Amino acid sequence: MAPDRGSAAVRDTGEYLSISTKDDSNATAEEPDPSGDEVSTNMEEAELRDEARHFLAEHADEPQNFTLRSVLVGLAIGVIICFSNTYFGLQTGWVSGMAMPAALIGFAFFKTVAKHINYPFTPVENVLVQTVAGALGTMPLGCGFVGVLPALDYLLKSEENGPLNLGTGKLMIWAIGICFFGVFIAVPLRKEVLIREKLKFPSGTATALMIGVLHGNTEGTEIQENPMETFRRRSEDMLRPSRSTESQELSTANGLDEQEREVDHRGDWKANIRLLIIAFTVSGIYTLASYFVPPLHDIPVLGLPLAHTWLWTFNPSPAYIGQGIIMGPATTMHMLLGAVVGWGMLSPLARNNGWAPGPVEDWETGSKGWIVWVSLAIMLADSIVNLGWLVLRPTLYYASRYIHELPSRLKDRSFPSSASSRGTYAPLTTTLSTSRDRPSKESDSLPEPDAPPEHLISNRIVYLGLLASIGLCVAATHIVFASLIPLYATLLAIVLALLLSIMGVRALGETDLNPVSGISKLTQLAFALIVPSSNPNAIIINLIAGAISESGALQAGDMMQDLKTGHLLGAAPKAQFYGQLIGSFVGAIVSAAVYKLYTSVYTIPGGMFQVPTAYVWIFTARLVTGKGLPPMAWQWALGAGCIFAVTTAFRIMGHGKDWQAQIPGGIAVAVGMYNVPSFTLARTCGGLVSWWWSRRGGQEGTVIVLASGLILGEGVVSIVNLGLASLRVPHL
Repeated sequence: MAPDRGSAAVRDTGEYLSISTKDDSNATAEEPDPSGDEVSTNMEEAELRDEARHFLAEHADEPQNFTLRSVLVGLAIGVIICFSNTYFGLQTGWVSGMAMPAALIGFAFFKTVAKHINYPFTPVENVLVQTVAGALGTMPLGCGFVGVLPALDYLLKSEENGPLNLGTGKLMIWAIGICFFGVFIAVPLRKEVLIREKLKFPSGTATALMIGVLHGNTEGTEIQENPMETFRRRSEDMLRPSRSTESQELSTANGLDEQEREVDHRGDWKANIRLLIIAFTVSGIYTLASYFVPPLHDIPVLGLPLAHTWLWTFNPSPAYIGQGIIMGPATTMHMLLGAVVGWGMLSPLARNNGWAPGPVEDWETGSKGWIVWVSLAIMLADSIVNLGWLVLRPTLYYASRYIHELPSRLKDRSFPSSASSRGTYAPLTTTLSTSRDRPSKESDSLPEPDAPPEHLISNRIVYLGLLASIGLCVAATHIVFASLIPLYATLLAIVLALLLSIMGVRALGETDLNPVSGISKLTQLAFALIVPSSNPNAIIINLIAGAISESGALQAGDMMQDLKTGHLLGAAPKAQFYGQLIGSFVGAIVSAAVYKLYTSVYTIPGGMFQVPTAYVWIFTARLVTGKGLPPMAWQWALGAGCIFAVTTAFRIMGHGKDWQAQIPGGIAVAVGMYNVPSFTLARTCGGLVSWWWSRRGGQEGTVIVLASGLILGEGVVSIVNLGLASLRVPHL
């Protein structure tokens, strides 16, 4: 489990005109003819669609869509991200795909060796690099190595048939078994969410814009706008026929200003690389110094009594400051609120009342473990309300739309009761001049242009691959866990993963947040109702089921973000699909090895790696199966859950409004509670840096590059620290 990740907001896109293919020969004479402006608008939009289709076909045909050199570079970058994510995941549960940094590093590498390669490095090849790197880099979370596996290996009690202490071979079998089916889940959803519904997927869009800027003009020549972007921008203008001439001129001027800014950004890509290197170096130096001077991790900024008794220290880690920059000021402030409530109020309350009489830092008897129950209730409430709304909203939308259109349907007797009345989609070159082609309330039903069929993943590959990946998951689960989990439980977990992954993909496309933590918790809750608590393996079954659902949702979401990036740049979906499979396979092996390396050198759980996410997993399993609750925990957890069910509902109501950010987000508050304050304070500093940068009008891409360098610096140099620790090099 990881805190749900977001990205900077990117330019919103409008909807598109539809071109009907219904037979218009029976149109009534009373129907007014379209005006000359409407005919011109339809013809112009058809031309734009033609250009976009040509753009997609031309770029999908490029041989650079899938090259060995890009796969190898993507794997190399992915290994770095994998080490980094394992390190931070075991510390706090935070994992990132690092799509934009991966794309930037890949571009910088090929730009450096440009004189020594036979053919140019293109945007579609850059897409492949970041797809492979992201698939490999997120496997520590996707395969459960930052949450479920530490819980199974180190936190299970003997009465729960643990701990398991799985060997490296079994870890690799498990990882390979669950690393594929999420990819196959995403492919059938692509047509619906990307082409028909045109969901934004902000991080994928932002990565595409960055890659386009990097490749568009690095020598200062005239800008060439991407035809897909032209189509999107102009279609948005066409859907606003009431816009005045002055407004259109202003929009054009703004477009020119934006293009000028992009040209400036292209000319400044080397500065971004320098910034990345500087941030990487500073963070690396701090990380190496912290090995020899461990107190650098816990500075008692609020005084020694608060530090020693209540764990209020500050960890000035550049990486966690970078994480705060990426999270943004609103999220980090909500985390700070969680830390204040959890560690400043609930922790002293629990200890002073004897509900958690042990040392504060003790997970079993101390207030550190007691407040986790409250954070769990907050996460469950947030997840249930958010995912429930994802299910309910389409029903309400289509019901209200049907009721609104019912009078006209009754009058015209135009119910879509037969196949002949449904209509089909027209070729992109079709241009009709009847009134049915005008912008209308139904004009958003036409899909946007897609890659040629030969570059799409065939249904045969998808269905056979999905069945094979499910079979592989079942086999791997029963090889690794033998008789601990029954076959029906594994199959049911996969079914839940399939259903919940659809919800996760939609949430990611609309909000840029993939609620994998909520999805896993809902699966754990469902299995508590299915598997009786009297089953001696109830906790193990609960954990494994949650891990399977989290893996599927994570992979499906990451794959869809990458497909969005590729779609905007014309990359062949088939090439991205195979790149994702390669990255996932290598990532499964590498992440298992990296996890075993860290856990063999460091004490887990221990001072460096407290694995709070593993405790969240095991406590959730015990909570939903009715085991292990300390005194007064359920009363406070119930109250907190009710409060945050209401606040989450208000956040849903306030979507897109300024006041939404003022209402605390449940997941962010919960993360602030179950992580010690030292990490939260550092992230808050990063959030303040992000706020200051935005207030002074700085480019968001620049501060993201800074944050990425800070994160990667500590993640990479932590490998050096790992070597020093394995050699038992003494601290100062």
